[in-house]
Amino acid sequence: MTLTLKQQAVVKRAPVAVAIVAAAVVASRFIPSAALPADQPAARVAWALPWAILPLLALMVSIMRVANHRFSTPEDIDGSGLTVGSQKVQVLRAILQNTLEQSVLAVGGYLIGSVALPHGWLRVIPAAALLFVIGRILFTIGYARGAGGRALGFGLTAYPTFGLLITVAVILMMRAAGWLVQ
Repeated sequence: MTLTLKQQAVVKRAPVAVAIVAAAVVASRFIPSAALPADQPAARVAWALPWAILPLLALMVSIMRVANHRFSTPEDIDGSGLTVGSQKVQVLRAILQNTLEQSVLAVGGYLIGSVALPHGWLRVIPAAALLFVIGRILFTIGYARGAGGRALGFGLTAYPTFGLLITVAVILMMRAAGWLVQ
C-alpha cells in the first residue's frame, strides 16, 4: 500500500508522540512514593480527580472558543442548528468535538485507573494529564495544516489515554482470570 503525503506526515509524527509519551512515563517514575496517596480506593480517586481538571479545562477552552466566535460573527451567531456555519466555526467545532471525545476517555481512564492500577503506577496519571493539555494545544495550533499538522497533538492527547485504558483492561482481565491478585 502506498501512503499519501498526508498519511506519510501522520506516520512520521506518530513515533515522535510515542517517544514523548514513553519519556513522560519514565519521568513520572521520579514522582516520590511519599507524594502518592494512601493505597485505599477513596484516596486513589482523590489523587486522580485533581488531574482530571486538565482535560476538563481544555474542553472548557474549546467550548469558549466556539461560543466567542459565534457571538462575534453574525453569520454564525444563531448556532449550528440554524446555519451551515462559516469555515472558521466548522474548524472550531471539529476541534471541540475531538476535545470532547478525548476528554471523556481521559477522565474515565484516570478515575478507573486510579482504583485499578498497581499503587506505584498512579504516577502515570499526572503525566497523562499534562500531556493531554500539551497535546490539545499542539492539535489546535496544527489543525489548519491538516492531518500532518495535528498528528503530534493528537498523539500526545490520545496515546497516554489509550495506553492507560488498555493497561487497565488487561489488568482487570488478568485479575478476573485469577492470574493477578490485587
